[in-house]
Amino acid sequence: MVKALDIKRNFLGIEKQYSAIETSKIVVLPVPYEHTVSYGGGTKNGPDAILNASHQVEYFDEETKREIYREHGIATLPPLAFVKKRDETALQIIYDTVFEMVERQKFVVTLGGEHSISSAAIAAHAKLYPDLSVLQFDAHSDLRPEYRGNKYSHASVMARVCEFLDPRRLVQVGIRAQCKEEAEFIRDHGINTFYAHDIRRGNYTKVLKYWDDFVVEKLSENVYISFDIDAFDPSIMPATGTPEPGGLFWDEVLQCLRKVGRKKHIVGFDLVELAPIKGLHHADVTAAKLVSKILNYAL
Repeated sequence: MVKALDIKRNFLGIEKQYSAIETSKIVVLPVPYEHTVSYGGGTKNGPDAILNASHQVEYFDEETKREIYREHGIATLPPLAFVKKRDETALQIIYDTVFEMVERQKFVVTLGGEHSISSAAIAAHAKLYPDLSVLQFDAHSDLRPEYRGNKYSHASVMARVCEFLDPRRLVQVGIRAQCKEEAEFIRDHGINTFYAHDIRRGNYTKVLKYWDDFVVEKLSENVYISFDIDAFDPSIMPATGTPEPGGLFWDEVLQCLRKVGRKKHIVGFDLVELAPIKGLHHADVTAAKLVSKILNYAL
């Protein structure tokens, strides 16, 4: 049995009483995988930065009035190792680990790493939740058949997901960068894409309904969230390899996540593409705080 990380290294800095694998409902899995980044690097340092920054996040959530680690326990696994393991082989390691935890009825939080890792975590959940839908927060569609000769690229992760998941159960939020072929794939396969420019212009806002109400309506009962940190506007999240202007902001993201948590069953999530910048602490804390908020909404 793998031992969970101790109070000095685990998520939130939790004592053993509430962070043992055997007694914790929540499992945090660090996945420092970086192989296909196409601009700025450093995503392999993301999981460690999030864990370190999480020690500055309060246990008590002022909105939900809870200390969720006391209710459910949060165990943090040691980071996965990828010595000379790439692409399909690396994804199999992630899949096997996530599937084992989900099969044990754990709520798994996967911390990347580049976005390519998400297909393995999603596949593990889809095996146990046949009606699964995926809520993708992202600046990019990530629907290219392959990128730079690699079909396992971070730019192709949702194309891989659509090979085993009905594309109509993929809901994308915040998209503002894609190639022509990706736009055509979205149109031809019925993917639900909420573009950032349409959200900004109020194109989804109707009488007594906001854009995030329409997002929730497109989701099935069981939802997996894949959150690429570049969904946020670079003004609040500069620490990512492929930033795009015109992104989402903290309060509107939480508003959407809150509604999803209230009306659907969130079964797991990942947070990817944080590329820490030395001396820039707010980005790491923002990512760690987001993990805490999603846990509060999901459970």
